[in-house]
Amino acid sequence: MTLRLYDSQARTLRDFVPLVPGRVGVYVCGPTVQSSPHIGHLRSALAYDQLRRWFSYSGLDVTLVRNVTDIDDKVLVNAAASGEEWWALAYRTELEFTAAYTAIGVMPPTYEPRATASIPEMQSIIGRLVDAGHAYAAADGSGDVYFDTVSWPSYGELTHQKLSDMASAEDSDPRGKHDVRDFALWKGHKEGEPATASWQSPWGAGRPGWHIECSAMSTKYLGTQFDIHGGGLDLRFPHHENELAQSRAAGDAFANYWLHNGLVSVTGQKMSKSLGNSVFAADLLAAARPLVVRYYLGSAHYRSTLEFQDGSLAEAEAALGRIEGFLDRAVRRLEGTRFSTDIVEVVPEAFRTAMDDDLGVPQALGVLHEAVRDGNTALDAEDFAEAARLLGHVFAMTSILGINPHDPAWASDDQSQTGTALKALIEQLLEDRQTARKARDFATADRIRDELGQAGITIEDTSTGAHWSFDG
Repeated sequence: MTLRLYDSQARTLRDFVPLVPGRVGVYVCGPTVQSSPHIGHLRSALAYDQLRRWFSYSGLDVTLVRNVTDIDDKVLVNAAASGEEWWALAYRTELEFTAAYTAIGVMPPTYEPRATASIPEMQSIIGRLVDAGHAYAAADGSGDVYFDTVSWPSYGELTHQKLSDMASAEDSDPRGKHDVRDFALWKGHKEGEPATASWQSPWGAGRPGWHIECSAMSTKYLGTQFDIHGGGLDLRFPHHENELAQSRAAGDAFANYWLHNGLVSVTGQKMSKSLGNSVFAADLLAAARPLVVRYYLGSAHYRSTLEFQDGSLAEAEAALGRIEGFLDRAVRRLEGTRFSTDIVEVVPEAFRTAMDDDLGVPQALGVLHEAVRDGNTALDAEDFAEAARLLGHVFAMTSILGINPHDPAWASDDQSQTGTALKALIEQLLEDRQTARKARDFATADRIRDELGQAGITIEDTSTGAHWSFDG
């Protein structure tokens, strides 16, 4: 089956055909580093991490670019409010994002450019637009430069809107515009803004508009035509619409496919600052293991709305516990047998079919959990050949999804210490139980077994002794 992806511009599933056989270039809109990361930022980064991992497993050489918007109105406003230099706030916040991404196993992008490092490329695109008659400098002498939306008949092609139906662009003072829907490409330096947030240009000192930043960074690192542009659904308009218009008007073919991940709702409401229901990355990582957070964030289809509510992380913990329990049990039971060398890490065809169908992770997880159930059944029947086969499947599927509990990346010092202590306590109880059984004190032996069972620990008596695993 050919990989199919939902193209937001075409509004349909399309077979994915890379521009260069064997290679794929992906640009993802990264964070505006104005404040701490929240659940929506993590969900978006994880969606494209899953896509990247599937591309790599499918044999493609992936170049993934995820930018950092480190100069923006909101960065300046928040820095002024806190009494901090804007660049210091931006860098501090960028480190928070990097730490949160790393915590949940999001692979570092191939390139992670900051907007402030591509000012010359932005000015070059603006100059081309002015020369082509698709942009103009404001007549009021402010130093602002605007994209002339009326001059570009294709404006609105990404979101399938007519210009007459579009809202005004509220990114600058409308007095200098020909049309209220024209958007800023360059913003002249204003009184009260820090001098460090200003660069010289043919139109006067100032800084770039938000939209031009991504047009410059994507084409700088991927070329004037590349495979995929991705980002959150909330970026389709105006950000991505404006990116597409200005890039095409400047003569660049730009992205072949547009992908958009769904947003996050909190107990049925759209997450927003105005509602005060934002769930920050720090909150998630304090409430559950990073591996559990990754499982939860990646369990819904990337285009769907992810619902966060009480119990969401507990459900993810239970589901992941079933996977962990099987892996631990299978590795232990197969150790020392001839079947331990028969483990081949390959995905089942049903998993591949699900992932090739617009990255169908929920269906792929269904295949994974079915393999876990069948693997436990095989172990119960001591069908070690079948257990080894299914263990290979589970290892492969969890590795691709980035949720393999046996991956050393998930073994933090705290988790290792906790796990070692827990293992020692359980094994001591098993020794006490065995001593009681030898003394025919079955009441004590049963009590120990029941107490462990109430704690979610299953005891399995075998010819090689008693073994334990977590019961998900």
